[in-house]
Amino acid sequence: MEKLITFAVPCYNSAAYMRNCIDSLLTAGEEAQIVVVNDGSSDETGAIADEYAAKYPTIVEAVQKENGGHGSGVNAGLDRAQGLYFKVVDSDDRLDPESLAKLLEKIRADVAAEQLPDMYVTNFVYEKPSVGSRFPRRYTKNFPLGRVFGWESVKPFRFSNVLLMHSMVVRTQVLRDCGLRLPEHSYYVDNIFAYQPMPHIRTMYYMDLDLYRYYIGREDQSVSRKNIVRRYKQQVGITDIMIRCYRYAELKAMQPRLRKYMKHDVNVLMCLSLMFTTGGKDDLKERKATLKRMWSSIREEDPEMYRFLRHRSYIALICWMPFSWQRFFTTVGYCYFSKKLKCS
Repeated sequence: MEKLITFAVPCYNSAAYMRNCIDSLLTAGEEAQIVVVNDGSSDETGAIADEYAAKYPTIVEAVQKENGGHGSGVNAGLDRAQGLYFKVVDSDDRLDPESLAKLLEKIRADVAAEQLPDMYVTNFVYEKPSVGSRFPRRYTKNFPLGRVFGWESVKPFRFSNVLLMHSMVVRTQVLRDCGLRLPEHSYYVDNIFAYQPMPHIRTMYYMDLDLYRYYIGREDQSVSRKNIVRRYKQQVGITDIMIRCYRYAELKAMQPRLRKYMKHDVNVLMCLSLMFTTGGKDDLKERKATLKRMWSSIREEDPEMYRFLRHRSYIALICWMPFSWQRFFTTVGYCYFSKKLKCS
């Protein structure tokens, strides 16, 4: 049977929760390939992956590898992907079975009609069980419903709203054609996954389904405030890679709505880099130096991009402020969005 979709499940010390993730994917049946990647775990993750592969040999493939980070796990999944489409599902997250069934039904129909879009977009839901909160991220204000569309039909994204890896189901060949290869030993590589392929995605189909359930609340998560402040250099490094994907002159040559989106995405990531770097209370001297090196690198690599970010972007005003003021405004911004999430 032809595989409609490949799910890559990067795992690192995930034994306590990975079964919930894999079980939600198994509801797709034989139309799915599930690549469970054990990224050098020290717990029972590898054994659990092998257990599922032995029990479901036509669906699940277990990959045992040395530790290389989340990006390395995604790369391993993409290398082995047999499905028409590719989706990353982190081992502490899950997919909603009812929504997944509807997505597969749509892919099946599009295969029969020979009109496959380059990407399906679905909603995702932040879930924080510790406080009983759920925050859905939907795209009804950005995308048309019920038809295949191109970038000319995409409405502008506002504020921090962007396409994230959790909302994307991309044709496997598109990811390969764009040369996607995520860096190893770094967090926050999902930002590259949701940026680099975009100019290669020409047709899309949006389904207003709350498919992806994104668990938040564990202290060891990369998105916890403690960790994002501590790992600020990794976020700066990821932003640097993103900016180097396409020079500003290349962005200007893109279709207008695509160009607008790409510039918006870079803006959001630069905001995150400022937030991560200025949010810490320790190593202030090194944090200041990191920001200085970041801006110098952008200026040397792509002067047009530098002028855009420093003078015409969302962060233009903040980035010229003294470091202490940057810390204040980015902390206020983080607290605002954290409060919004908890109250939703």
